[in-house]
Amino acid sequence: MIAEFGLAALWLAAALAVLQLVGAALAQTAGGKVLAQVVRPAAVVQALLCTIAFVMLLWLFVRTDLSVLLVASNSHSAKPLIFKLAGAWGNHEGSMLLWITVMALAGALIALIEYRLPEKTMHATLGAQAFVGLGFYAFLLFSSNPFERISPVPPEGMGLNPLLQDIGLALHPPTLYAGYVGLSVAFSFAVGALLTRQVTPEFAKVMRPWVLGAWIFLTLGITAGSYWAYYELGWGGWWFWDPVENASLMPWLAATALLHSASVLASRDALRTWTIMLGVVAFSMSMLGTFLVRSGILTSVHAFAVDPERGSFILALLALYIGGALVLFAMRANTISEGKRFSLLSREGALVVNNVALSAILGIVLLGTLYPLLTEAFDVRVSVGPPYFNPVSAIFFLPMLVVLAVGPLLRWRHDRFARVRLPVIIIAAVGIAVLLGVWLIAGIALLPLLGMALAATVAVASFLPLRGRALRRLPIAVWGMAVAHFGVAVALFGMAADSAFTIEKLSAARVGETTVVGPWQVRLDRVEPVAGPNWTALEAAMTASYDGGEGQVIRPQSRSFWSPQQQTSESALLTRWNGQLYAVLGQAAENGRWQLHLWWKPFVTWIWFGGLLIALGGLLSLIGRVSVDVRRRSATTRIEARHAEATR
Repeated sequence: MIAEFGLAALWLAAALAVLQLVGAALAQTAGGKVLAQVVRPAAVVQALLCTIAFVMLLWLFVRTDLSVLLVASNSHSAKPLIFKLAGAWGNHEGSMLLWITVMALAGALIALIEYRLPEKTMHATLGAQAFVGLGFYAFLLFSSNPFERISPVPPEGMGLNPLLQDIGLALHPPTLYAGYVGLSVAFSFAVGALLTRQVTPEFAKVMRPWVLGAWIFLTLGITAGSYWAYYELGWGGWWFWDPVENASLMPWLAATALLHSASVLASRDALRTWTIMLGVVAFSMSMLGTFLVRSGILTSVHAFAVDPERGSFILALLALYIGGALVLFAMRANTISEGKRFSLLSREGALVVNNVALSAILGIVLLGTLYPLLTEAFDVRVSVGPPYFNPVSAIFFLPMLVVLAVGPLLRWRHDRFARVRLPVIIIAAVGIAVLLGVWLIAGIALLPLLGMALAATVAVASFLPLRGRALRRLPIAVWGMAVAHFGVAVALFGMAADSAFTIEKLSAARVGETTVVGPWQVRLDRVEPVAGPNWTALEAAMTASYDGGEGQVIRPQSRSFWSPQQQTSESALLTRWNGQLYAVLGQAAENGRWQLHLWWKPFVTWIWFGGLLIALGGLLSLIGRVSVDVRRRSATTRIEARHAEATR
């Protein structure tokens, strides 16, 4: 009965979404005030029912209820508990149920706490949220039922893809979904503001925390996913421009532009049209990513290759949501006032330049992702990878970093170059010094060389806006900006160093032999069989020493899972402050030798440290913005209370 209870909760949640949509629509009319009162409660109860449905699914996976098709296809009684739970969203139907659950919870939170905008605008926003949610409810209930029963009941489940049986799966998808859903909230706010002609600074202040929260989750999700692919897939790289990787990057690029645009609108009443348009584009990229991953047109360890009918359903939703929003934007664009003007040499001008650069990079990634799919439709197979993405995106990315370094030094509205001449000279001198120094010492390729120089420039520039100010009195949001920009510098340095200095060694070694890779000496001590809860493996014990120092044992494995049957390579990582030794055990070779694949990757961990710093900066900014809003609300409430007391 658990499955039926979960399915009933899902149907009731869909019915409440219909009620929420109808109530929100009637709230825009003169006679709809009575039904408008149910909009907020409907959003709250809908979230409760959705949560119940998802908890029921988790319960089914914990019990390994093989009478449910989804459990039988993605779980096994011998799997560890954490991977049983992860199996609930490590598939098509479960991931979509998680999506709609997070979306319903976000809608409930809006309904419970947000009262700053006019009530008609809030009703329009909640109506747009319900409209988006209804498409996903229909998708789950009519095309991808997560509670579908199977008969006869199989004796054992098929199990989760072994590559996904990793703790990273417990973090990576939920954080990405939270980011995607946060962008759906921004989309709903944009639609609500367009419908009620309320594209104002107050609207941007209300939307900004949701965009910032989505951006934080997307940053964490992409960072976690990159590191998971790095150590789990055994290929030694942290980003390959895989179409599914790009599907998560494109919403992040759009969200980054939207975040800065919304901040300008909230603080300076400018970029009104930009903010609305980016709100639509950001959610468009989330929907496009959903289509790519779940349509079956991609083959990837990340992708859920399903039947094309489901892909057509998602494509129809994409056309309905985004096409409808663009039509609404075209109809209402002339009603959006221009806002206050500013000069090019100003902080707003720098943000516009960077938004244009981010939009251009987004277009480059979108073209490179879709072009092979389009050509394949005409039986022409092409491969688009790093040789396209790296240099073409660098055309916009590198100048954007220069503007990123200088922009925070500028004043709002209008500034003079003479005022910022000294700090600009300082950061330029740092960049040139690093450029010449690294070129003379290492003589590396152009792109990594420019990356290192710009990383140093951005690192120094990140904290220059703090000079001459009382640090204890600085708003938390300003610290957040500095930390996030510094995180960009750290990540960029890690990317450049990994590209420039990585050393790779493929060898066939006997037990007792030593292989040298960079400053490391790696001795193969033994290879022996080991077993886990649902796998067996050959495990190599290797002693690695750095520059002749004390040896440390690392243990890469070649695993064999039995449900489903699949072989995987479990890499072994040895981390120092200046990089990682990366080891993979290959197959047995002739004459008692074993294939070993070794990398020395200087400063590669700085990539993910940088990603965490970027997310931390976003979190500090979110805390700062929310605390300011809370203080303003409290002050307004006190003033209103005093006024009411005085007028009695």
